Parts: sequence; C-alpha cells; structure tokens
Amino acid sequence: MTAEHPTDRAAARLAGERVDHRFKGLPPDAAGLTVRELADQRRSLFRGGFTTPVLALSAEALEHNLALMGRYAARHGLALAPHGKTSMAPALFERQLEHGAWGITAAVPHQARVYRAFGIRRIFLANQLVDPAALRWLAGELDADPEFRCVVYADSVRGVELMDAALSACGATRPVEVVIELGAGQGARTGARTDDDCAAVAAAVTAARTLRLTGVAGYEGEVPGADPERVTAWLRRLVALAGTLDAAGHFADTEEIVVSAGGSAWFDAVAQVFGEIPALSRPVLRLLRSGAYVSHDDGHYRRLTPFNRIPEEGALRPAFRLWAQVLSRPEPGQAFLNAGKRDAPCDLHLPEPRLVRSARDGAERPATGLTVTALSDQHAWLDVAEEGRAPEVGDWVGLGLSHPCTVFDKWQLIPVVTADGTVTDFVRTFF
Repeated sequence: MTAEHPTDRAAARLAGERVDHRFKGLPPDAAGLTVRELADQRRSLFRGGFTTPVLALSAEALEHNLALMGRYAARHGLALAPHGKTSMAPALFERQLEHGAWGITAAVPHQARVYRAFGIRRIFLANQLVDPAALRWLAGELDADPEFRCVVYADSVRGVELMDAALSACGATRPVEVVIELGAGQGARTGARTDDDCAAVAAAVTAARTLRLTGVAGYEGEVPGADPERVTAWLRRLVALAGTLDAAGHFADTEEIVVSAGGSAWFDAVAQVFGEIPALSRPVLRLLRSGAYVSHDDGHYRRLTPFNRIPEEGALRPAFRLWAQVLSRPEPGQAFLNAGKRDAPCDLHLPEPRLVRSARDGAERPATGLTVTALSDQHAWLDVAEEGRAPEVGDWVGLGLSHPCTVFDKWQLIPVVTADGTVTDFVRTFF
C-alpha cells in the first residue's frame, strides 16, 4: 500500500471545510455544505446561485499552464520551485508538485509556515531570514523532520551573524542551507552588490556552525533597465559567482550547488544561461522560481511572458475571469459594475472587459467597446463607446485581470470552472 503524503491529508482537510459567509460570491443556499459537497453538486457558475462579483479560475487553462511549464522546465534541465506568493493556494502547490516541481518558493516566514502546514517538504525562502522567532520555528521544523529541506538567502555579514546567533541560541541541530543573494545592480532591491561583498558573506556563512553554504541566487527581474542583454549579463555574473565560490572551497560541505533565479518575465534567459553552467565540484541544481504561470493573466504577464519571444515553446493561457454585474447606467456612455478595488487588482493595470453575458437569455458576446477607466472600492467605472452594444442593467461582464499575485489575495475560496460554466472544484487561499 502506498503511504499517504502530508499534502493528501491537507487536501482532504480543505475539502471538509464548511462553506459560509466568509467566502465571497458563493451561493447563499450552500451555507453549511462542505467544499467537497458543493463541488460535487457541479453547479453552474451562472445559474447555480453564485452571487456577483465572483472570481472564476478556468479548469482547462489551469491544467494547460501547469503542464506547459512542467514540460518547459524538464526540457531545459531546470528544477522548478514556483513562487507560492503568487497564489498561496495549497491545492495549486500540490498540482505543481504533481507536474514535477522540486518545491515551492516563499518570501516571508508566514508563507513558509503555511507550506509546512500543508506538507511541503522543500522550501526556497527568497529573502534573508533574520527574525529570531522565525529562525526558532525553522530550526524546530528541520529538527523534527529529516526529510524537510529549506534554503534561505543571505546578502550581508550582519544578516549571517543574526541567523547564527538565533539558531545557536535555540540549540538548532541541523544547519540551515544558505545561498548568497547577488543584487541585480545599483538601485535594485536586495542582494550583495559587489564580488567582495559576496565573498565576505560567503566567508561568514562558511564559518558559522549553524549554517551551510549551498549556492547562489538572485532575481533578474530587478535588473535596472531590464532587457535581454542586461538580464543575460547579470545571469552570467551569477553563474560566475558560483564558480568563484566553488573554486575557493566554499561548497565543500554541500551535496549539490544551488544556482537559482527566475521570475515570470525572463525565464527564457535563465534557461539559456543556466544551460551554460560549467562543471563544478558538486552537481548543480538549476532552480527556476517562476510562479505567475499558474494562472497567467490578462495584463502584466500576458505582455511580458517569455513565450511571446519563444512561441515555438508554447503559450500560456489567462485562467482568471472576474464576473461582475451591471448595476447602473446613469447616463449614455457610462455603466457601473459591482466589482472594485476589493475584488480586482489595480496595482499594475486595470481590468479589461472580455465578455458580456445577457441577463435575459444567457447569450455571451465579446465586450466590444467597453473599457474600465477606474475602480472605486466596490464599483468599476465602465466607458461604453457604442450604445448599440451597451450592456443592460443586470448583465454580467467577464473581466480579464492583471497581476495574479494580487488577484489571489482578494479571494479566499475560488471556484474552478470548466468552459461550459460548470463549477468542478474550489481553490482555498491563505494570505
């Protein structure tokens, strides 16, 4: 008999959660049902009692994107640790692992705690961890589970000192794996700026009993004035840093050397340069951290995805649709929807109307001539260019959304919907 994995138990626990007033858009008459019971009813998103606004995740686009990125990583010899902050959804973490992901990337200790609560055994924490309470927690997790692996950033000697002091104080028995974070350039975000800075941090990690230097990492999306040439040059600098530290003997205590980069805008450059990594003293784990591919979007990443540059590799599909209802047509050329900043992200781009669904007969048509010009807290301002094609009060408008990181954090239980509108599952988020 196959042993049950912790993520299987977590999925069962989520399926048993009761539906109630905490979750936006769900049918009022479903209150008291478990998530699994509601999913098993196979209700229609449009006729099954769901209330607007309601966010839907396309079942077909989700599966397509998971499979596409899994194949891409395998084809290019990359391990994938998608950034979980994109969704904070254990069900999607599980799907990513099923499609070959090495582990899941976190940004802050809270996210790592969620991952552990749902059985994730490999976590890449893409920030320097200097909080004593979080380090005590991490040490406890490592000591309690020999199969758990966590890799964290370091970009300063002071940060290394704080990590070592906190771990020593709590009696940690397993060393925490550390990668040197290389900054993307002057004025960029975090990361050691110079080769001398990196060497000093590496020496501090090597000297710390509670830490083990295991590689180098960074985020190419922060390269100032990012373009293919600048990003590629920085990635080659990252690879060269790994070689320099290896030649200096800093990786003598690790079984493999981690070299990690990758957001969702330049993973083609990561694949190219990581494919050029020369032989080092240990096997190399080429770790890509792109995460937005899961849901993709109708804005930011649709414009920036590397698949636009390498169409022969495939294409991601936007998986989100926010359905809102026309509440008011106060004057010609204007309409208002019942979705606003609390429902749709607007940190990068405004939502884009894609479909109109008639309240009269359920017929759908393209949202031609409709533009969202602003968002209030609970209203979308809709410009209507052609009155002859204007939606009526009561019609549903399907909106494409930009920046998945700030879509998921507005919805705690998201229907997964097939192309015919049938709700087949739900995704629970933990922001």
